[in-house]
Amino acid sequence: MRDFMNEVKSPLFDGISLEDRKTMLGCIGYHVGTFKKGDIVAFEEENIKHIGIILSGAVDMVKEDLWGNKTMLVRMRKDELFGETFACGEDNMSVVTFIVSEDAKILFLPFDRVMHSCTMACVFHHRLIENMVHIIANKNRDLMRKVEVVSKRTIRERLLAYLSIQAQIQESRYFEIPLGRVELAEYLCVDRSALTRELAKMKDDGLIDYDKNCFRIL
Repeated sequence: MRDFMNEVKSPLFDGISLEDRKTMLGCIGYHVGTFKKGDIVAFEEENIKHIGIILSGAVDMVKEDLWGNKTMLVRMRKDELFGETFACGEDNMSVVTFIVSEDAKILFLPFDRVMHSCTMACVFHHRLIENMVHIIANKNRDLMRKVEVVSKRTIRERLLAYLSIQAQIQESRYFEIPLGRVELAEYLCVDRSALTRELAKMKDDGLIDYDKNCFRIL
C-alpha cells in the first residue's frame, strides 16, 4: 500500500527514514490520485487544504485572465510539491489553476496535519515541518526569478534572463531547459512564433546555440 514511498525523493522527506515515513503516513493520513493529461487538479478560487507531491508525470501552475489568456507560471515534475502556498493561507483560496501536463500520479497530504505535531509528538514530525518551511522559501525564490524574467521589456531580454538563470542553476553554459517551445512561450508571456523567430536571430547573432531543448551560451 505504501510501497511507492521507496521511490519518493521529495525534499519534504529529507532526513526522515523510510520506516518513519510509513509511520508518518499512517499518522497524518493521505490519499493517492491518478490523472490524465489535461485534467484539472485544482481550480482557481478553489479552497486548497491538501498539498500534492508528484509521484510521476507533471503539473502546471497556470494563471488565466478575464479574456481567457493563460500564463504558465511554473511546471512541476516528479517529487515536487504544489498547493502549499495556498494551503497555509488564511482563507486557503488558490489564485491559480493546477493542470496536469503529463499523465500523473499524485500523493495528497492534509496541510494542517503536516504542519501541526500530533498527540504522539513523533520526532520526525518536527523535521517534516522544517522541510516544509524550506520548500515554501525555495518556491518564493523561484517565483522571484519568474518576476525577474517577465519584467524585461523585449523577448530577447526575457530569453537572455531565463537562459542565464538556467545556466546558473545547472552551473554550466551548456544545459537543457525543462520547457518545450509552447511552454517556454507561455512562461515568458510571449507569442510562440515571435519566440521562435527571436531564438533564430539570437543564434545568428552568435549569442546562443541550441538544438531543441539543449542550449549553449556563447
